[in-house]
Amino acid sequence: MTNTILDALERYYDTVPRHGGARAEDFGPLTLFVQEGTGWPYYARPALGGPAATAADVERVRERQRELELPEAFEWVAETSPSLRAAVEAAGLHVHAHPLMALDADAEPLAPHPDVRILDAADPLLAAAVTVPALAFSAPGTALGEAGPAELAVALAGPEVEQRRARVAELLTASRTAMAAAVRDGVVLCSGMYNPVGDVAEVVAVGTLPAARRQGLALAVTAALVARARERGARTVFLSAGDEDVARIYGRAGFRRVGTALIAEPPRA
Repeated sequence: MTNTILDALERYYDTVPRHGGARAEDFGPLTLFVQEGTGWPYYARPALGGPAATAADVERVRERQRELELPEAFEWVAETSPSLRAAVEAAGLHVHAHPLMALDADAEPLAPHPDVRILDAADPLLAAAVTVPALAFSAPGTALGEAGPAELAVALAGPEVEQRRARVAELLTASRTAMAAAVRDGVVLCSGMYNPVGDVAEVVAVGTLPAARRQGLALAVTAALVARARERGARTVFLSAGDEDVARIYGRAGFRRVGTALIAEPPRA
């Protein structure tokens, strides 16, 4: 069963950048996805059905990423490309490991949370919803932190917020993503999205303002996204957890570990 899920995820990972408007550049064992126009930059990953990559293959892609002024990022699943970690480390990259989890088909849905709702493209809180994860991921983990509504208000004045909001609104209008948010007293405290391709959906960018953690909001937002994905025909719902503590939270929503998602990038100075 796990191999079947991993096969479906490999096809998803290869398809979702193309679905999002990226072009694919062929580097033999590796494919580099390059976002056309506005949007988030993509990554390089193993080519479907391709041979194992070497450190030289990785370096060729890195050169192209530098030429295009893209992040030198590689993403893959450890169990389906077991030799790639050694190749990227030999090329000088640092590897982060994250639990890869899929929803059990018979998982019981969690009860809806009164503060959580699905947002559409015209929602006035969309800008805040796309900004909250950036504050959350700047202080990763599950511990309480300092960033709260005041810091969110400052972040909303940033020059990149409108571009990000417009991009997500475009994706929402095209039904290429869905967004849920936990809102209290008019303030977005947690938000997240899922991206569907066919009958597979990935839950992404679930983040809680650090000052609002440990209230079950990330779990509630995830549950709302899962419910919407299932309503819209998703048969496989999956995500990558930040760490083992976060994975345990997702386990309460019916997710179980099916592999390890690996991300490689240059070491921080």
